[in-house]
Amino acid sequence: MRNKIHKSMMLILAVTLLLFYALLAMILYNRNISILESEVKQEAHYIQAAVNITGAEYLEQMGDADRNTRITWIGKDGEVFYDSEEDNESLENHSGRKEVREALANGEGEEVRMSDTLGEELYYYAVLLDDGSVLRVARSMDGLIRIAVGVFPVMAVLAVLMMLLALALATWQTKRLIKPINELNLEHPLDNDIYPELTPLLQAMDRQNKEKEAVSNMRKEFSANVSHELKTPLTSISGYAEIMKNGMVRPADIPVFSERIYKEARRLIHLVEDIIKLSKLDEESVELEKEDVNLYELTREVVSRLSPQASQKNIRMEVTGEPVMYKGIRQILDEMVYNICENAVKYNNDNGRVSVWVGDTLDGAKISVSDTGIGIPKEHQERIFERFYRVDKSHSKERGGTGLGLSIVKHGAILHGAKVTVESESGKGTRMEIHFPKEQQAETGGSTDGRS
Repeated sequence: MRNKIHKSMMLILAVTLLLFYALLAMILYNRNISILESEVKQEAHYIQAAVNITGAEYLEQMGDADRNTRITWIGKDGEVFYDSEEDNESLENHSGRKEVREALANGEGEEVRMSDTLGEELYYYAVLLDDGSVLRVARSMDGLIRIAVGVFPVMAVLAVLMMLLALALATWQTKRLIKPINELNLEHPLDNDIYPELTPLLQAMDRQNKEKEAVSNMRKEFSANVSHELKTPLTSISGYAEIMKNGMVRPADIPVFSERIYKEARRLIHLVEDIIKLSKLDEESVELEKEDVNLYELTREVVSRLSPQASQKNIRMEVTGEPVMYKGIRQILDEMVYNICENAVKYNNDNGRVSVWVGDTLDGAKISVSDTGIGIPKEHQERIFERFYRVDKSHSKERGGTGLGLSIVKHGAILHGAKVTVESESGKGTRMEIHFPKEQQAETGGSTDGRS
């Protein structure tokens, strides 16, 4: 950054100096031309007056008095009578010269051109004499160019001095500008009060720091929860196995202990499987290809698998709606619907009801699951999709589960571009809906309903 600032400042200064020199040279050149023209005109009118009074003898008397000025006397027909630089007999007819024509027509004329005789650029000014002839005065302009070029060495010296000064100032200014940046407090970016231009960057850094902190906290909490959730069934399994190993269990109780070990082991397996599923969804490493899935048929299959569990609590489950096709990963969609429906059964009251509707809406396909269960308090509804989060931990333990079901639903919805909404009131049941985007939906028709 420091080198870039140095280079930028030096480049700007160099370009500025070049432009300044070009502009100064042009101004000096134009100014000198104006002075030259004024002097030539003044001299021409002075000689005109003298010739009109004393005649052509005045020109002969002038001789080589002014070697910087060329004086020419031209007749009406363009014949050269006198020239201070050349023999008039060797000069061609000047009737075609622009300044001569203008002088004959208007009393005076002027032009800047390269002289064929002298081989240099001259400024010509012609005036009409009383006898009808033309007096022309000319002066070389090469000196003006030399003056402009002569300024260059002085400008070069000044440019070098200014470049050295600019380099010193650039070094000092760069250090002054960069010092606050080098001393930024990256852990608390908004505490830095330096340049307003850096405010968006500091705000972005602050957001990033907060996101990293939140992710770090989530990982710590997740690790703690996983450790706890894994430890509980492992402790149970180890305890039951140790009792059986030490022969402290009566033969009649062995099947009971074996069943408890089996249940804890199955719980442990389900927990590990759910963690693996979440990890894959987090990393978006699900390798299954998307396919056209009939959401209605998939939901009926899920409800059918949950029927034995619902029957134990005498819960009535019904599926209504219409076939609707959606392009997605069938296994993930199945797990999403299963987890929502399983919760509707698990947290329902005995003799309750679970109503599932599948169909098409103006915004896309939708799956709606309503139950008559215990409901979810308002203050907990935003957090139920967090991993291992339970509204009532003691109550949830009694009902089983890994605490990861709704997290899988949330990540599965993100994977499919869907949205999950919750409407619930404590003691009055819950309705969860999955809204799928319209663009991945295939058209289908018909309506039906089923109950189990």
